[in-house]
Amino acid sequence: QVQLVESGGGLVQAGGSLRLSCAASGNIFSIVSMGWYRQAPGSRRELVETLTSGGITNYADSVKGRFIISRDNAQITVYLEMNNLKPEDTALYYCNLIVGGPKLRLEYWGQGTQVTVSS
Repeated sequence: QVQLVESGGGLVQAGGSLRLSCAASGNIFSIVSMGWYRQAPGSRRELVETLTSGGITNYADSVKGRFIISRDNAQITVYLEMNNLKPEDTALYYCNLIVGGPKLRLEYWGQGTQVTVSS
């Protein structure tokens, strides 16, 4: 059983910053990638930023230059530093973990942490 526990969401004014954390625990092997997605009301879940085990980041154009992802491999924790937040960043942010290899991959999601940016 794999668990992802997110923290760090909250209410912030536009232009402010927040730092999200996601700690993974359980039977985790061969991490492929770890990162963040978000879903605003009435919208589909979308990629924010992910980090592969090889150090490659994938991110949405809307967060380029504002959000920074990092990972503590020893703690199996991923962080998302969010700067210059905008009202359109308001969403439920989900942690995502993909493990496995070429033939089998498993994907896990956290429960989500709310980020609200006021104008």
